[in-house]
Amino acid sequence: MLFHSAYGLRPAVREAAQRLRAAGHQVWTPDLFDGRTAETVEAGMEIKDEIGRDELLRRSIAATAPHSDGGLVYAGFSMGGSLAQTVALGDAKARGLLLLHGTADIAEDAVADDLPVQLHVADPDPFEPHDWVSAWYLRMRRTGADVEVFRYRGAGHLYTDPGLADFDAGSADATWRTALAFLRELG
Repeated sequence: MLFHSAYGLRPAVREAAQRLRAAGHQVWTPDLFDGRTAETVEAGMEIKDEIGRDELLRRSIAATAPHSDGGLVYAGFSMGGSLAQTVALGDAKARGLLLLHGTADIAEDAVADDLPVQLHVADPDPFEPHDWVSAWYLRMRRTGADVEVFRYRGAGHLYTDPGLADFDAGSADATWRTALAFLRELG
């Protein structure tokens, strides 16, 4: 299950899904913004705020429900990573969590025994600062998750999206190589 960023279901998300499908994975890309996309992060945040976090979470859960019995790997870009993390931590059958450019708060009582987790973030990243990522890592480990963090020096926040100024081809290629190996290990 691959959730889009605050920019909406842009071509980069569809291309990422195709990359994953070409590697043999079944991928769903729910449109949490009902067809709306944004040209700037500010416009995307306005859409996100208009819909509201609770509604986005409800839409995320509704999108995953028909597929979750088989054990999903949750993934997402930035805001979508935040949603993927929240849904995965609430799904006892989750098989993995792939976070691209985003994380979320972790409930004190969250449990994710042996859940494989990868986080890929820019270094530095204004939305995922070092102190936050370090604290997030420790909290995620306390849940029982098996966590890896990959940082990409000099890349912009959404460095895997070739349609944005943040794009960094070298960091994007490294991310996809690492992420595809992670997904292969999950089966």
